[in-house]
Amino acid sequence: MSDDNTRRGPADSSRINIHEPHELRYWTEKLGCSAEELKAAVAAAGPSFVDVRTRLRSAQ
Repeated sequence: MSDDNTRRGPADSSRINIHEPHELRYWTEKLGCSAEELKAAVAAAGPSFVDVRTRLRSAQ
């Protein structure tokens, strides 16, 4: 399967991939945070959307 640069959302909506620019944009918009905040949350909580969302909400 080749990479599709026209994709605007995640390949897997339950996991956050901060290494793909289109996914990084998607998740920062969805979660209402900066790229740096998202990267820190993923580093602390892992790539699970639910865990990252919980981590970001507890930081507010």
